[in-house]
Amino acid sequence: MSFGAYNPEDQVLSSDTLISPMWDGDLTTLNTYYSWSSQEVNTTSGKFFLNVYASNINLPASSSAQPQFSVAYGHISGSGSAYFNSLVPDKTPTRDVYGQFRSLVYGDENTSFQFGGSSFVSKDIIVLSVARSRFKESFNPGSFFLTIKSGSNQIGLVDDSTVTTTSTYIGTSRVYQLLSGSFNTSTQVSVPSSSNYTVSGSYGIMIPDEGLIILNPRALALAPGALGGIGAIFNEYSSSQAANYFTALGQTFNINNRMVFDMISNAPTFSLQNSETVSSRYFFTRVKNSEFNYTTNPTVIDSNGNLLYTQLIYNPQTYITTVGLYNNSGDLLAVAKLNKPLVKDFTKELLLRVKLDF
Repeated sequence: MSFGAYNPEDQVLSSDTLISPMWDGDLTTLNTYYSWSSQEVNTTSGKFFLNVYASNINLPASSSAQPQFSVAYGHISGSGSAYFNSLVPDKTPTRDVYGQFRSLVYGDENTSFQFGGSSFVSKDIIVLSVARSRFKESFNPGSFFLTIKSGSNQIGLVDDSTVTTTSTYIGTSRVYQLLSGSFNTSTQVSVPSSSNYTVSGSYGIMIPDEGLIILNPRALALAPGALGGIGAIFNEYSSSQAANYFTALGQTFNINNRMVFDMISNAPTFSLQNSETVSSRYFFTRVKNSEFNYTTNPTVIDSNGNLLYTQLIYNPQTYITTVGLYNNSGDLLAVAKLNKPLVKDFTKELLLRVKLDF
């Protein structure tokens, strides 16, 4: 084994952004939605969120199926869901959902969600959450399009990344407002129909680096029309009213999660891409004519230290098959294999490019 040191000019760092479809089957647009009724009714998680799948599965038999995204309704006062304990009626799943995402987004337990500025504060939210393994580093801004339908009223929502010139942040996370618009299927880019907000603010926000789309129920509840909503009516029962309501139905789930699922599945178009920055470091391995010409294989030497093959004395030759990258302590960090051995002798020089992706 022979070693050589890399010089600073032998290394180059490069970064590329990879854009990929978000959903199973390498699909950019999701057109089918299914839920698992047992998760909604018989599990604790069903009180907080509803998982959405792309195929009609029969869990747990198809336990390998992964949710595409989840739906969660939150309310600042806990309305719309039953209490955990009748002795503490203000503690409910919807209040927990609102508080959890408020802390995640704002890092503040006392603020309220805003959609388009401090003038547009909302008491409730609808969260569409995508798993990190699916959205990777972030959503690809400009690729978002979601249709929502309530009754005969329908609206298409897009992010404002294609019409805004300045990025907006909450903490260190980028934030885009949601507007009404359409989706260009040929360019895979969403197109806002107007940059104006409703009287209740934007239709929501997209936080691409956190994998979150947070809809504004107050904007969706507006009557249809220019800068209007879809007339959606959300359940805002108090915790006691909700407890009586669910008991009468023999159900325990958060009814607003089901309502949102129905509004999305009634107009099934959800387009989104993920974005990932892949950094590559290139090592240019230069093998000069005078280097690496003698084999280090001990089987070519007899017990007296003499070469068994005299041609290696006057015409030494080696075959390079592997490049190993070591640190200064001699620890092997990475291995690059050549697709075929390369002949090396005093008449040849080689330049091998080793690429590390991370």
